[in-house]
Amino acid sequence: MGKRGKPSPPCCKKYGLPLYCASWIPLQKIKEKQQQDEPKEEQGNEVVSEQLSTDELEYLVLGGGGGEGRSGLKNALLLTQFNFSSRSLLDHLVNKLETGGDLPYRMAVHPGGEGLICSFPTCSRWFEWDVSDSMEAQLALKSSEQTMTQLEDVGLQLALTFNTEGSLLATGGEDGRLRVFKWPSMEVILDQADAHASVKDLDFSLDGKFLISLRNSGPCRVWDLTSLTAVASLTRENGEVFGFCRFSQRTDSNQILYLTSMQGQQGGVVSWNTTSWARVGSKKLVRDPISAFDVSADGNLLAIGTIEGDIAIIDSTNMQVKTMVKAAHLGLVTALTFSHDCRAVASTSFDSSARVTIIEDKKKNGLNMWVMIFVIILAIVAYFLKERGLFSDVYTELKGWAS
Repeated sequence: MGKRGKPSPPCCKKYGLPLYCASWIPLQKIKEKQQQDEPKEEQGNEVVSEQLSTDELEYLVLGGGGGEGRSGLKNALLLTQFNFSSRSLLDHLVNKLETGGDLPYRMAVHPGGEGLICSFPTCSRWFEWDVSDSMEAQLALKSSEQTMTQLEDVGLQLALTFNTEGSLLATGGEDGRLRVFKWPSMEVILDQADAHASVKDLDFSLDGKFLISLRNSGPCRVWDLTSLTAVASLTRENGEVFGFCRFSQRTDSNQILYLTSMQGQQGGVVSWNTTSWARVGSKKLVRDPISAFDVSADGNLLAIGTIEGDIAIIDSTNMQVKTMVKAAHLGLVTALTFSHDCRAVASTSFDSSARVTIIEDKKKNGLNMWVMIFVIILAIVAYFLKERGLFSDVYTELKGWAS
């Protein structure tokens, strides 16, 4: 049920446990990798691939649970499907993998379809995709035999991310330690024990040259991955508190960096030039603290989630709110992630719900609406002018144009 007793829409489902993380699954990459790994079963894999998805069906992986307490809520990774045609999440789970006493807190899905890494309170673990070759093909998760000794007993990692190519993995710990590994060898190429008091978010630039790391109570640092040094420090202004960071593509083929910021109770986005590292814009967008953030792969859209459960989708060209979903969740939004084709954004919450919001193209309809309003206003003004016997010629012309 939604707020005020209203039933939840088909695009929103409850899963019985608080959700902390979410990601769309790169099905095409998984299918390609499967065919490369098992060439003798290529024909069978093609059948399985067709059954796994169509353009209207996509998989999501969710993570959450009740933690180590005695709440009775299991910790688990969940797989579900979203149907774009019916705009609905499945009523049942595709797969559920319980993680014992470990709470999945953050995740990063490998862009090449190899699997996903998940952060738990004391360590991080690697999981792989398991694709059935039966006639009722299903996608599932399984624990990997690949051990990640570098991330055992290192405490909670608040941020995990792969670069675009999937050749680098960056992790940021609650203890402030920042590390970058080569993937899949896990060779350490950058290890900063005191990068921040606590690393809150990380992101690679699209070309893989830079990594940004931030904490909310201090400046952001930009790391050059060639020289392995910090090359810029992005400072706060007027009492700002930074929250999340994302590199993005601009229409002129240059990159731009977005940081979410809070000033008082108002949330907004600050943009930065990725050559000079100078501020190029700032816009207040919501009246509540921001709890989740993402940018679409094409760079056209930004998504903001708030502690009140609202979701705002922003047009990056003018920084105007394109879509606002009030009370999308009953609790704060814990994760936001755009689909790979940029036509939807998935969100999760502490209230145990996941939701998929379709990106509607309202530009054309909105333009037509404003033209109609303008014409109506002109007609009303002209009518009163006529009633007063003024500018009859103007009225006649306006009436003919409006009709």
